[in-house]
Amino acid sequence: MARYVEGIKTKVAKTGYVETLFGRKRFLPEINSSAWNLRQEAERAAINFPIQGTAADLVKMAMAEINLKLKTFNLKLLLQVHDELLFEVVENEINNLAPRIKEIMESVYALAAPLKVKTEIGYNWGELKKLQDN
Repeated sequence: MARYVEGIKTKVAKTGYVETLFGRKRFLPEINSSAWNLRQEAERAAINFPIQGTAADLVKMAMAEINLKLKTFNLKLLLQVHDELLFEVVENEINNLAPRIKEIMESVYALAAPLKVKTEIGYNWGELKKLQDN
């Protein structure tokens, strides 16, 4: 982890930006600021962005893939919150669609560590949160 952090700090100081696995860049001109607090904030952003940004890229790719592969089903993406997707599905299609959504999300991009997806089924989002918290 220390090597990752130092590598990111060195790269951002040299280039002025960091990027996700897929090449999306975040420019951080504050990284070379003489103000310590601005420099520290830029370092934290530089360390977090490649990981969090790549996760966001993967979720976006998964949403596009789900839309493409499952567009003939009565499936609606209602909400995305960070790495969670909330779908509205006709009840008689849940048992068919939940494993397909999971498979699409887990295979959207091959990484060295496999992507793991957890699915939950409920009648509303509040019920899902109760299931996850227990």
